[in-house]
Amino acid sequence: MYFDLTDEQQAIRSTARDFLAARYKSERIRELADSETGFEQSDWDEMAELGWPGLALPEEWGGQGLGIVDLSVLFEEMGYALAPSPLFSNTIAGLALSLCGTDDQRERFLRPLAAGELRGTPALWDAGSSATPGSFTMEAASDGDGVVIDGEKVLVLDAGSADFFLVATADGRRHLVESGADGVTIAPEPSIDLTRRLSSVRFDGVAVAPENTLPAEEPDYHAIFFRLCIALAAESTGIAQRTMEMAVEYAKDRKQFGRPIGSYQAVSHRCAQMLLETENSRSAVYGAAWAADADPAALPLAASIAKAYASDAGWRVPDASIQVHGGIGFTWEHDLHFFLKRGKANAAMFGDARWHRERVADAILAGAAEPAAV
Repeated sequence: MYFDLTDEQQAIRSTARDFLAARYKSERIRELADSETGFEQSDWDEMAELGWPGLALPEEWGGQGLGIVDLSVLFEEMGYALAPSPLFSNTIAGLALSLCGTDDQRERFLRPLAAGELRGTPALWDAGSSATPGSFTMEAASDGDGVVIDGEKVLVLDAGSADFFLVATADGRRHLVESGADGVTIAPEPSIDLTRRLSSVRFDGVAVAPENTLPAEEPDYHAIFFRLCIALAAESTGIAQRTMEMAVEYAKDRKQFGRPIGSYQAVSHRCAQMLLETENSRSAVYGAAWAADADPAALPLAASIAKAYASDAGWRVPDASIQVHGGIGFTWEHDLHFFLKRGKANAAMFGDARWHRERVADAILAGAAEPAAV
């Protein structure tokens, strides 16, 4: 099958590359990594003007109505620039509302989210759990027509700047909880990735009205899970592309014994392997993104393949780039460690490479058309 980006998708890539390169130079990424929020509101406002929060959301609810291929183009550029932004977590919340919410919930939360006026994030993993995809332990106790939730969620992306959470409970449902609701406590948590904020969120007897519980059940969220895996894999592909380019440029400029180090096989072969992993990752990502838009039956398998491959490429290529750079690559002053840490963090989120490969293997050995349910 021949595949290439459309003119519109090429325009998204070009606009994103120019915008992100102008705003996220090395010095600014380091400043934001040390800041309280990890990003700038002015940057978010400009992203909203470009329509990025609503890129893959329905036009009916204020989005642009584009597909997962378009979203992958954008997130590959986000990874390439190592952009510190809540766009990924916000996109997850938007997809959940668009596919699983009621019209009232979409009007109250999705429309302002697509415009960049509200930000949401999923609160999935329970404290003390293994953070296995689809496995949640927080109970939603009945309280009249609504529910009450108690417990703690960890590894919550961008919680400190979110306006609302999509809280997962053991019954497979998701609940809309505003960040300022009574009983909600947010505590920042350390992370290996300094460019993306994580927090723990405590819910102490938080009452959820019936209109704030999404009507969907756990299987309905699998389509969202596969799409967010593709977006995250696209970001890791962008990381691999950028760090490969950094290695090649350094190998051309750095000389030893009067020759560029790239002329030595030990270096050139390493760079060739980086190119192989980057291109294979990109192929897997856009194959899965195409499936999300055009062949939903193939999506579960394709998404797991993309996430598995990109999870490895997203940290192995930066690691190899550090090796090419030698001693300077290991220093705090060089930017490569930021890319390596983002790649490592991406690899662990929403199922690591081993978890996704096991799903693919189980499906192939069983002769199934798609992996088992998440």
